[in-house]
Amino acid sequence: MNRTELIAEIRRKKSFLCVGLDPDMNKIPDCLQGEEDVIFAFNKAIIDATLDYAVAYKPNLAFYEAYGLKGMVSLQKTIDYLRRLNVFTIADAKRGDIGNTSLKYAQAYLDPAGDFNFDAITVAPYMGEDSVKPFLQVPDKWVVLLALTSNPGARDFQNLEITGGAADGTALEKHLYEQVLRTSASWGNADNMMYVVGATRAEFLSDVRRIVPNHFLLVPGVGAQGGSLEEVCRYGLNDDIGLLINASRSILYAGKDTDFAEAARAEAARMQQQMQTYVR
Repeated sequence: MNRTELIAEIRRKKSFLCVGLDPDMNKIPDCLQGEEDVIFAFNKAIIDATLDYAVAYKPNLAFYEAYGLKGMVSLQKTIDYLRRLNVFTIADAKRGDIGNTSLKYAQAYLDPAGDFNFDAITVAPYMGEDSVKPFLQVPDKWVVLLALTSNPGARDFQNLEITGGAADGTALEKHLYEQVLRTSASWGNADNMMYVVGATRAEFLSDVRRIVPNHFLLVPGVGAQGGSLEEVCRYGLNDDIGLLINASRSILYAGKDTDFAEAARAEAARMQQQMQTYVR
């Protein structure tokens, strides 16, 4: 799904909701425990229940890798199912390594001829351009680069103030996360790069938009983490909406019994109703 198609789908559904598919066997309702593939059965039920309201789905790979080979089979079934639908898919992998290793990660999760064939993958920028470029070289795919995350430890590095100037004499941004945005924006463009910006840091979105006004932002933290959709939209919207708001636990575990899918649908619908006021 390219940028034009993603924007069209946002406007059609009047939603910019991304559902995080983070299945936890300790939280999946008991009514599914007899299924041959519990994780896939749970994911399929959530997808079917929320499809009218979501434009994207984001499996977090840790929740599949934790269950070994069976978990990865469940992931493959999930992405096979999602590919039949008109939705944007993100592998939440947070990869980032030396170039030849990143090339293999890109092949594993983005290659159209591979088993997964996601539209996008989350990537950590700490190792610099050569660790990100292999992902950007896959045609018609996206990198979602970590910029300003919502976890408490984000301030350890991301909010550090920078002093001095770059080696080439150019001015630097005030904070490290701002410099990550400024530098990485030249690696790709608004058609193949997004940025992760946590909803719990909504007050920083004005600075983010100053540097990357046209890029899509993947925004976790609305829902279970307490981020405000209104605040995110106030500071983060652009002319093309430019946001994917991710919700995981608040949708996946809205219900705990046989009504879990109906509860997930109701929560997704509630979020879409809030979002539609911003989609014009």
